[in-house]
Amino acid sequence: MAAARRGPTFRRWELGKELRRLREKAELTITEAASGLGFSDTKLGRVETGHNSLPRVEDLEKLLDRYGVADIDDREALLTLHRDSLSRDPWLPYRDVMPSGMPMYAGLEADAREMRAWQPMYVFGLLQTENYARAQFMVAKPVEETTTAFVENNVRLRMERKLLVTREESPMTLRVILDESALRRNLGGVDVMLEQYEEIARLAARDNVTVQILPQKRAAFRADINFAVLDFEAPVDSIAQSDIPGTITVTDRPGDVWKYNQRFNSMRDEALGPSATAEFLHQLAREIE
Repeated sequence: MAAARRGPTFRRWELGKELRRLREKAELTITEAASGLGFSDTKLGRVETGHNSLPRVEDLEKLLDRYGVADIDDREALLTLHRDSLSRDPWLPYRDVMPSGMPMYAGLEADAREMRAWQPMYVFGLLQTENYARAQFMVAKPVEETTTAFVENNVRLRMERKLLVTREESPMTLRVILDESALRRNLGGVDVMLEQYEEIARLAARDNVTVQILPQKRAAFRADINFAVLDFEAPVDSIAQSDIPGTITVTDRPGDVWKYNQRFNSMRDEALGPSATAEFLHQLAREIE
């Protein structure tokens, strides 16, 4: 079995969780833990959630002293995790065009083994064509008052993220449920939509991709917002991601992940089987033409 991928974002996430566990074990609040160490409790809070790193190894050493971590092996493991977390993130060039929470999610997504996702509004991002992605951002451009550079950088980012599914070596396993209304929402015109239908069918034919469609006529449960559940190599816990306008939220709390899995499974059971996807897309293409 190939070694599990672990990027810098994932390492920050792991380090943050361990520091939070150690602080709680020491029965310290964030304010008490940060007091007198040269950085704020706000910064420590963001370190614990994986949003920020501790640039200086001395800061981590001080925290470990405060938490009573004396075992040499334990300290070395955390220091190694810290060093790995300081590597350059591949998504750094796109940080300025990402909504809040997206840089961390994109980094975690890159290390995922499997993703299960629901999208009720648009074609799911990792299934999009370049033209469809551009049309989606262009529709919002005059309303959000974004620039052409913002649009193009977002399109480029989306196409790079798509490589997680289409790369030849160890592609991510992707299972997506699309609401029929997302496929009927016309973005970019007939040619763009026809190309997009073909792309979904092409990707769904891959061994690592499963796409199901939830028909509008079925009186089934539909989650209000799009979400994704990411699984990693054991023993790392799964995480759930959801979108709130302008913000990407990520959680690894078991109860939250369980709820999102329940929602996905309910919609999966009501959606058309994977074998019906290509014909459904062909029917939509005939209608739009």
